[in-house]
Amino acid sequence: MKKFLDSLLDLIYRKKCYFCKNSKYSVKMCPNCYNKLEFYDFSANRIINGVDVFCAGIYNKELQKLIRGLKYHRQKDLAFYQAKFMYDYFKNIDVLQNKDFEIIAVPLHYKRIKHRKYNHMELVCEEFSKLSGHACNFDLIKRIKNTKPQYRLNKKQRLENLFNAFEVNKDKYNNKTLLILDDICTTGSTFEEIIRELKINGIEDIVCFATSTPV
Repeated sequence: MKKFLDSLLDLIYRKKCYFCKNSKYSVKMCPNCYNKLEFYDFSANRIINGVDVFCAGIYNKELQKLIRGLKYHRQKDLAFYQAKFMYDYFKNIDVLQNKDFEIIAVPLHYKRIKHRKYNHMELVCEEFSKLSGHACNFDLIKRIKNTKPQYRLNKKQRLENLFNAFEVNKDKYNNKTLLILDDICTTGSTFEEIIRELKINGIEDIVCFATSTPV
């Protein structure tokens, strides 16, 4: 009887894949859907102020749903799959191996965190840290300006919106290569402003890494 009840409870509470709704694997992203994710070029997508920017995939299909599910729909379990996708890409970039990185999440303003209840990229960074062995540092960079959403702005407007949005606490810098993680790199304005602020503070050893690009 106990075995039957356990099996029944397991069946009732099995997780469904967020993408195909299959409960066979009892996970938020089943292997079939994860394997549909496609990598972008295994090279720097662009260079911003001398800093390489890598983008793991293109912002469409399953990857778009993965990012939006975590970011807007409180599907926190998806942070692992976003991090895994980034790490699987990361392992293929020779120039990123054998470095002592410290992982930085693009910070959110405290009002945005209060509304959303979490910084989705901090969750991704924590999972990426577990996979890679590199430590996170969420104290080095803070967002001190509550900026407008970027998606409706052009390149010039994005830079104006982000100008002086970030503050660096150099006392929290541990002399490691910074690996700055974000979900989408469109014009690169967010990375550009963070890089500018870091360089003002004498921090030059930086790599930027986004889950996706709309290109």
